[in-house]
Amino acid sequence: MSDFLEEVGQIARKLENLGLKPVLVGGMALVILGSRRVTRNFDFVVSKPDERLESMVKILYDKGLELASRIDKSGEITATIDNPRVATIRLKLDAPSSVYFLNPRTGLRIDLLFDFPLPAAELSDGARKTKIRSQLFHVASEKDLVRLKKIAKSQRSEPGDAQDLAFLKSRMRKK
Repeated sequence: MSDFLEEVGQIARKLENLGLKPVLVGGMALVILGSRRVTRNFDFVVSKPDERLESMVKILYDKGLELASRIDKSGEITATIDNPRVATIRLKLDAPSSVYFLNPRTGLRIDLLFDFPLPAAELSDGARKTKIRSQLFHVASEKDLVRLKKIAKSQRSEPGDAQDLAFLKSRMRKK
Protein backbone atom coordinates (compact mmCIF):
# COMPACT_ATOMS: atom_id res chain seq x y z
CA MET A 1 0.00 0.00 0.00
CA SER A 2 2.60 2.54 1.10
CA ASP A 3 4.56 2.09 -2.12
CA PHE A 4 1.59 3.34 -4.12
CA LEU A 5 0.16 6.11 -1.90
CA GLU A 6 1.87 9.00 -3.67
CA GLU A 7 0.91 7.76 -7.11
CA VAL A 8 -2.68 6.94 -6.17
CA GLY A 9 -3.03 10.28 -4.39
CA GLN A 10 -1.90 12.11 -7.53
CA ILE A 11 -4.37 10.14 -9.64
CA ALA A 12 -7.20 10.86 -7.18
CA ARG A 13 -6.40 14.57 -7.26
CA LYS A 14 -6.44 14.62 -11.07
CA LEU A 15 -9.76 12.75 -11.13
CA GLU A 16 -11.11 15.29 -8.65
CA ASN A 17 -9.91 18.13 -10.89
CA LEU A 18 -12.01 16.54 -13.65
CA GLY A 19 -15.03 16.75 -11.34
CA LEU A 20 -15.32 12.98 -10.85
CA LYS A 21 -15.46 13.19 -7.01
CA PRO A 22 -13.28 10.14 -6.21
CA VAL A 23 -14.16 8.61 -2.84
CA LEU A 24 -11.97 5.84 -1.47
CA VAL A 25 -14.04 2.80 -0.48
CA GLY A 26 -13.45 -0.91 0.00
CA GLY A 27 -10.56 -2.62 1.69
CA MET A 28 -8.08 0.25 1.50
CA ALA A 29 -10.56 2.60 3.17
CA LEU A 30 -10.87 0.04 5.97
CA VAL A 31 -7.08 -0.22 6.27
CA ILE A 32 -6.91 3.56 6.68
CA LEU A 33 -9.47 3.26 9.49
CA GLY A 34 -7.29 0.68 11.24
CA SER A 35 -8.51 -2.65 9.90
CA ARG A 36 -5.98 -5.44 9.62
CA ARG A 37 -7.55 -6.43 6.34
CA VAL A 38 -5.13 -7.32 3.56
CA THR A 39 -5.85 -5.76 0.20
CA ARG A 40 -3.77 -4.81 -2.80
CA ASN A 41 -6.08 -2.54 -4.75
CA PHE A 42 -7.58 0.89 -4.36
CA ASP A 43 -11.34 1.19 -4.95
CA PHE A 44 -12.88 4.56 -5.75
CA VAL A 45 -16.49 5.44 -6.38
CA VAL A 46 -16.42 8.23 -8.98
CA SER A 47 -19.03 10.15 -10.92
CA LYS A 48 -19.87 8.76 -14.33
CA PRO A 49 -17.21 10.23 -16.61
CA ASP A 50 -19.47 10.71 -19.68
CA GLU A 51 -17.76 13.41 -21.80
CA ARG A 52 -14.72 13.27 -19.49
CA LEU A 53 -14.07 9.60 -20.28
CA GLU A 54 -11.11 10.23 -22.58
CA SER A 55 -9.49 12.56 -20.03
CA MET A 56 -10.04 10.02 -17.25
CA VAL A 57 -8.44 7.23 -19.29
CA LYS A 58 -5.49 9.50 -20.14
CA ILE A 59 -4.84 10.21 -16.44
CA LEU A 60 -4.64 6.49 -15.69
CA TYR A 61 -2.57 5.54 -18.75
CA ASP A 62 -0.15 8.41 -18.08
CA LYS A 63 0.59 6.67 -14.75
CA GLY A 64 1.21 3.30 -16.44
CA LEU A 65 -2.19 1.79 -15.67
CA GLU A 66 -4.07 -0.17 -18.34
CA LEU A 67 -7.71 -1.17 -18.63
CA ALA A 68 -8.39 -4.79 -17.68
CA SER A 69 -9.74 -6.78 -20.60
CA ARG A 70 -9.87 -10.19 -18.93
CA ILE A 71 -10.36 -11.22 -15.31
CA ASP A 72 -10.21 -14.78 -14.01
CA LYS A 73 -12.68 -16.44 -11.62
CA SER A 74 -10.72 -15.30 -8.58
CA GLY A 75 -10.88 -11.65 -9.69
CA GLU A 76 -7.28 -11.40 -10.86
CA ILE A 77 -6.61 -9.36 -14.00
CA THR A 78 -5.11 -11.66 -16.64
CA ALA A 79 -5.03 -9.29 -19.64
CA THR A 80 -5.06 -5.55 -20.24
CA ILE A 81 -5.49 -3.15 -23.14
CA ASP A 82 -2.21 -1.30 -23.64
CA ASN A 83 -3.62 1.39 -25.96
CA PRO A 84 -5.58 4.24 -24.31
CA ARG A 85 -7.58 4.98 -27.47
CA VAL A 86 -8.72 1.37 -27.72
CA ALA A 87 -9.54 1.41 -23.99
CA THR A 88 -11.65 4.55 -24.39
CA ILE A 89 -13.57 3.03 -27.30
CA ARG A 90 -14.13 -0.17 -25.34
CA LEU A 91 -15.49 1.79 -22.37
CA LYS A 92 -17.79 3.83 -24.62
CA LEU A 93 -19.17 0.66 -26.22
CA ASP A 94 -19.52 -1.40 -23.02
CA ALA A 95 -20.64 1.43 -20.69
CA PRO A 96 -19.77 -0.64 -17.58
CA SER A 97 -20.71 0.32 -14.02
CA SER A 98 -17.17 -0.45 -12.87
CA VAL A 99 -13.74 -0.82 -14.44
CA TYR A 100 -10.39 -2.15 -13.34
CA PHE A 101 -6.99 -0.71 -14.18
CA LEU A 102 -3.65 -2.41 -13.57
CA ASN A 103 -0.07 -1.29 -13.93
CA PRO A 104 1.47 -4.50 -15.32
CA ARG A 105 4.98 -3.46 -14.23
CA THR A 106 4.29 -2.50 -10.60
CA GLY A 107 1.09 -4.41 -9.83
CA LEU A 108 -0.80 -1.28 -8.78
CA ARG A 109 -4.52 -1.83 -9.29
CA ILE A 110 -7.20 0.84 -9.19
CA ASP A 111 -10.88 -0.06 -9.48
CA LEU A 112 -13.32 2.68 -10.43
CA LEU A 113 -17.02 2.31 -9.67
CA PHE A 114 -19.14 4.77 -11.67
CA ASP A 115 -21.83 6.05 -9.28
CA PHE A 116 -22.16 2.43 -8.24
CA PRO A 117 -23.56 1.09 -6.01
CA LEU A 118 -24.15 4.58 -4.56
CA PRO A 119 -23.71 7.97 -6.27
CA ALA A 120 -20.24 9.49 -5.88
CA ALA A 121 -21.73 12.89 -5.02
CA GLU A 122 -23.65 11.35 -2.11
CA LEU A 123 -20.56 9.56 -0.81
CA SER A 124 -18.45 12.67 -1.32
CA ASP A 125 -20.79 14.74 0.86
CA GLY A 126 -20.16 12.43 3.82
CA ALA A 127 -16.52 11.61 3.06
CA ARG A 128 -13.75 12.49 5.45
CA LYS A 129 -10.67 14.22 4.08
CA THR A 130 -7.73 12.17 5.27
CA LYS A 131 -4.09 13.07 4.75
CA ILE A 132 -1.83 10.08 4.36
CA ARG A 133 1.77 11.11 4.06
CA SER A 134 1.63 14.01 1.61
CA GLN A 135 -1.57 12.93 -0.16
CA LEU A 136 -5.14 13.91 0.63
CA PHE A 137 -7.85 11.29 0.11
CA HIS A 138 -11.61 11.54 0.45
CA VAL A 139 -12.46 8.42 2.44
CA ALA A 140 -16.08 7.28 2.63
CA SER A 141 -17.66 7.74 6.05
CA GLU A 142 -17.99 4.71 8.29
CA LYS A 143 -21.77 4.89 7.88
CA ASP A 144 -21.41 4.83 4.09
CA LEU A 145 -18.82 2.05 4.24
CA VAL A 146 -21.33 -0.03 6.22
CA ARG A 147 -23.98 0.67 3.56
CA LEU A 148 -21.58 -0.34 0.79
CA LYS A 149 -20.48 -3.49 2.63
CA LYS A 150 -24.09 -4.54 3.20
CA ILE A 151 -24.76 -4.16 -0.53
CA ALA A 152 -21.60 -6.13 -1.39
CA LYS A 153 -22.44 -8.86 1.12
CA SER A 154 -25.96 -9.27 -0.28
CA GLN A 155 -24.60 -9.57 -3.83
CA ARG A 156 -21.58 -11.81 -3.38
CA SER A 157 -21.50 -13.11 0.18
CA GLU A 158 -17.72 -13.38 0.62
CA PRO A 159 -16.38 -14.15 4.12
CA GLY A 160 -14.38 -10.92 4.15
CA ASP A 161 -17.55 -8.85 3.85
CA ALA A 162 -18.88 -10.12 7.18
CA GLN A 163 -15.50 -9.45 8.84
CA ASP A 164 -15.42 -5.94 7.38
CA LEU A 165 -18.94 -5.24 8.65
CA ALA A 166 -18.01 -6.49 12.12
CA PHE A 167 -14.92 -4.23 12.14
CA LEU A 168 -16.94 -1.17 11.08
CA LYS A 169 -19.76 -1.78 13.56
CA SER A 170 -17.27 -2.31 16.39
CA ARG A 171 -15.54 0.95 15.50
CA MET A 172 -18.81 2.83 15.38
CA ARG A 173 -19.88 1.44 18.79
CA LYS A 174 -16.65 2.73 20.37
CA LYS A 175 -17.41 6.29 19.32
